[in-house]
Amino acid sequence: MTFVDTLDYRHDNPECLGILLVNLGTPDTPSVPDVRRYLAEFLSDPRVVEMARLPWMLLLHGVILRTRPARSAKAYQSIWTPEGSPLLEISRRQKTALQDLLSQWFGGPVRVALAMRYGNPSVAAGLAELKAANARRVLVLPLYPQYSATTVGSVFDAVTDELRRWRWLPELRFINQYHDEPAYITAVAASIRAHWAEHGQAERLLFSFHGIPKEYFEKGDPYHCQCQKTARLIAAELDLPSDRWLLSFQSRLGKSEWLQPYTDATLEALGAQGIKSIQVISPGFSVDCLETLEEMSIENRHLFLEAGGESYSYIPCLNDNPDHMQMLADLIHRHCSGWPEVQGPAVDAAGLAERADRARHMGAKA
Repeated sequence: MTFVDTLDYRHDNPECLGILLVNLGTPDTPSVPDVRRYLAEFLSDPRVVEMARLPWMLLLHGVILRTRPARSAKAYQSIWTPEGSPLLEISRRQKTALQDLLSQWFGGPVRVALAMRYGNPSVAAGLAELKAANARRVLVLPLYPQYSATTVGSVFDAVTDELRRWRWLPELRFINQYHDEPAYITAVAASIRAHWAEHGQAERLLFSFHGIPKEYFEKGDPYHCQCQKTARLIAAELDLPSDRWLLSFQSRLGKSEWLQPYTDATLEALGAQGIKSIQVISPGFSVDCLETLEEMSIENRHLFLEAGGESYSYIPCLNDNPDHMQMLADLIHRHCSGWPEVQGPAVDAAGLAERADRARHMGAKA
């Protein structure tokens, strides 16, 4: 193995704390070739598809990548903006907001870098940015509230695969979930209340999470349980009775059984049962992307209306909402405790007391 050396290091260069934000990823453009390259990288990850490599590679390159990219490209084209990929553009805004907050809160220099698990900017590029800034301590935050081996586990693989090539490793910390963080629950609930204030309440609120194969759950992946807890805590924060909200799982791939109930089947069933209005939110995504802007906001809307529903609205992700950025900054600050750049509390005494009260409140409702 050839190691990445540090030939230009100077002992008088100031060190800094590095924060690596990682989201899923996006093709560079919504063209078929770029979507094909993106899907090839994504679906080649053994964390995503746990099949024997040779049969899966034959199926992937012989069938799936010959047909699926054209369909996916049309979906990406329907949500693409003049600034490019919504996921990437919003993630960049998150990076800027967190850089501003952490620079104010931390006692020493901090550098925030953005990476995508698949596509660009890559995990290797994000780590290289921190290395160039002389980050001798690195905290990795995968932007997935609920842990799954298919997402957070894959980010860990990518980070460690890159770092194992480095001659001089930084200190490393890793956040692997925040599904029940009180401030996260409060921020999602506040976004729902804001939607209600503008549009009124629907007959049902549907929490739709990205699915994983049922087999992964049976092998010990905690994702299903964490999704259930997230939805239950948000519903409790909203004082929603159990007959006013539901949970489902979207975006399944292939013919094997995934976590149920499925979102598309749930929406069709609700419409057929006479439910006329529904509001949908996807709390497993920190940023709006193809699965929310196209699948949830467009495709599943048609399913519900065609099944007999009359009113369907999608509640956006937290994105770069100030409450969301404050919550993530506080999470980062706590996980960096003890490192030299972290001097003093991130919030004043009143803020810490308020955070403790929220935690007790959420614990009582859990």
